[in-house]
Amino acid sequence: MTDAVKVGFVPFSAAPRAILVVFCDDELNIGAATRNALGTAADLVKRAAATSRFKGKGGTALDLLEPEGIKIQRLIVIGAGKASELKPRDFLKFGGALAGKLNGGSEAVTVIAELPDGAMHPDQAAAVAAGIRLRAYRFDRYKTKKKDGEEGGLRADVALAVDDVPAARKAFAPDSHVVDGVNLARDLVNEPPNVLYPEEFARRAAELKKLGVEVEILDVKAMTKLGMGALLGVAQGSVRPGRTVIMRYNGGKRGEAPLAFVGKGVCFDTGGISIKGAANMEDMKGDMGGAACVVGLMHALASRKAKVNAVGAIGLVENMPDGNAQRPGDIVTSMSGQTIEIINTDAEGRLVLADVLWYVVKKLKPKFMVDLATLTGAIVVSLGTEHAGMFSNNDELAERLEACGLATGEKVWRMPLGPEYDKLIDSQFADMKNTGGRYGGSITAAQFLQRFVDNTPWAHLDIAGTAMGAPKTEINQSWGSGFGVRLLDRLVKDHYEAKK
Repeated sequence: MTDAVKVGFVPFSAAPRAILVVFCDDELNIGAATRNALGTAADLVKRAAATSRFKGKGGTALDLLEPEGIKIQRLIVIGAGKASELKPRDFLKFGGALAGKLNGGSEAVTVIAELPDGAMHPDQAAAVAAGIRLRAYRFDRYKTKKKDGEEGGLRADVALAVDDVPAARKAFAPDSHVVDGVNLARDLVNEPPNVLYPEEFARRAAELKKLGVEVEILDVKAMTKLGMGALLGVAQGSVRPGRTVIMRYNGGKRGEAPLAFVGKGVCFDTGGISIKGAANMEDMKGDMGGAACVVGLMHALASRKAKVNAVGAIGLVENMPDGNAQRPGDIVTSMSGQTIEIINTDAEGRLVLADVLWYVVKKLKPKFMVDLATLTGAIVVSLGTEHAGMFSNNDELAERLEACGLATGEKVWRMPLGPEYDKLIDSQFADMKNTGGRYGGSITAAQFLQRFVDNTPWAHLDIAGTAMGAPKTEINQSWGSGFGVRLLDRLVKDHYEAKK
């Protein structure tokens, strides 16, 4: 992971460092500790704001160089807006906003974690710290020449001045592990496909063993023995053999059914024989965003020692147009025994997921399953890049995911399922076909997956619009966003984790 920003906590009494960051509201008011740190320069904020038309709107910033009356190099004022309207995730954005104002090089920063009406709660200060780290992420390991200002990247040592240092550290500890999981997922999505292919992806997933996660890697021989004909059909066109990786984290009660998270891991997707157009095909290195999220989530849960039993399962393949690639018209037999007519080899992700979902249902018997996949372009047409599409056979699970999406900002929007759509994937030659045609493409893909979950409570998240290439935000400037790690960690923490 490429995190070059160190974040720690100090008391309010600590002297400001080279760069000082403070907060104000929409009336430019500042808190007592902030005023004490600024000393005679306290009134400078209002004077400078009048000149620059800074209004203190949430997430905006006022940047002053060599401010008069205080021995610092820069003063950055972050607007917090109306205190009465603040939501918990706003503090994550504030951290991102202030990190966005820092330059390349090595910088020593003090952040006064205080609003005009008093010190930030430890959870709020922790969110600011997490936002700083999320925004500071960059993936530049393959750049040998950098533009001006990029040399060495951002190397910031950030100290958040808080009212209660031990409480802030305690609040930030689990958040920091979640950030590690997000940045791990981002790294995986950003890697080039000649570096991150199925075997290498499986090797990286196996590094979770260091955190106490049990990792089992199924090779082609093992998957053939299990009858995973749907996944293997996709993988057979590549010289890079497919893999399935099962990750088990046991932090809950012995024998308690695990929560299961399943990810699509198509490390590169040409479309196979139904080959894609050349334009933007390079983006298909990110077609493993679902698998990346699952690995990042398992890292987060194990690192923060979540009190839950969890399983992460990922199917890893390349979809290539080799002479051995499957053809439209082929019929494959899935691990479930159901047969599938291949109509379009570019509808491959659902084939991979079909066998992994069935394996998890039958072998691991989970409490519920959530799968994540960059599955369809149709979901991007439907929802753009603001929401992931959510399909579910269980109202309670769907409602919890929706609430956690709103809380974290990783939003989901429930889409319909129904027998009318299911009929569209019936085949005259096999039990089903792998695509239902042009209309309702995301829905028929979800209907296909539902045939492999049995009666297990299940939700499918189509993250094609949110996992890669989504618009930049206050806390993400990366092409690979790591979408889903914070969402699912919140789901576990709020609803399934044993309370201490």
